[in-house]
Amino acid sequence: MNTQKLVYKPIGMVGGAVAGAVAGVAFKQVWRIVSGRREAPHATDPTKGWTEILLAAALQGAVFGLVKAAVDRGGAHGVKALTGSWPD
Repeated sequence: MNTQKLVYKPIGMVGGAVAGAVAGVAFKQVWRIVSGRREAPHATDPTKGWTEILLAAALQGAVFGLVKAAVDRGGAHGVKALTGSWPD
C-alpha cells in the first residue's frame, strides 16, 4: 500500500463520520426552510403523501452527497499537501 493511501485512509474514515453528522444538521436546516416544518417526514408516516416523502428523501440524498463530496475532496487535497501526491 502506498503512502498516500495510508495517509488518506484514516482521514477518509473520520471525514466520512464528520460528513454524516454535518449533512444531518444541514438537511434539517434546509428542510425547515423549504417546507416550513420542523421535522422531515419518515417514509412510513401514514399521514404524509408520496410527493412529500420522496422530495424529502431526494433532498436528504442531495445534501448528504454534496457534503460528502466536499469533505472527501478536502481530505484528498490535504493528503496531497502532506505527501505531494494525490491519493488513489
